[in-house]
Amino acid sequence: MAEYRVGELANLAGTSVRNVRAYQDRGLLPAPTRRGRVAMYDDAHLARLRLIVQLLERGYTLAQIEEMIETWQQGRDLGDLMGLEDALSQPWSEETPERITVTQARKEFGRLITPANVKRVLAMGVATRRGAHFEVFSPQLLQAGRELLAAGVPPEQVLGLAETLIEHTDAIATLFLDTIRHDVVGPRGADWVPDATEISDLTELVKRLRPLAQSAVTASLALSMSRAFPEFLEELAQHLREHQES
Repeated sequence: MAEYRVGELANLAGTSVRNVRAYQDRGLLPAPTRRGRVAMYDDAHLARLRLIVQLLERGYTLAQIEEMIETWQQGRDLGDLMGLEDALSQPWSEETPERITVTQARKEFGRLITPANVKRVLAMGVATRRGAHFEVFSPQLLQAGRELLAAGVPPEQVLGLAETLIEHTDAIATLFLDTIRHDVVGPRGADWVPDATEISDLTELVKRLRPLAQSAVTASLALSMSRAFPEFLEELAQHLREHQES
């Protein structure tokens, strides 16, 4: 199991050293192992810290998170809980975020880097501004935008397409999670707290949900494209025939 100093742990979880120590003081984060005068944290600490950060981002308060962790731990194996925490905190994408300086962005995209366009990109959640850099969470989406621009699609259309795409995929994500919430969690009642076996089952469900959702969306998109593409080709062929006849 890997070990981390407090600064490394905070950096990997996307938070600050000050927050790590505050969570530890509240009992949200287990105490580290001491190597002489140095506090060392491991992957279990990282999984717990990532979960805390994600829950805070979703609007939970520290008091609510503390209550959730205490409830889960009462009479339950900590290893099972850590397994669920690790499954919940794993990133949904295997992409590595790409850092681009503002200067690089202006050099590549020129007049497209306007305050209004930057605001739209940041609002989509595909990138964030960190000082003199942009951190792009999905380089694949960025590359798709580059290729559309290179093909002659106007910037306004590229941004509009991205916004519509994200709107639809957000709806798909909500559909999947609402299904789990309604059909798996809901029937157990509002006061349900999973036991050790149920925590293990939830962990496996979360792990399966990632590839299941991604493969289902990929397959559905392929079917949709196979239905829509022939009509597009026919329109293109008709346009070419009319052009030749004229």
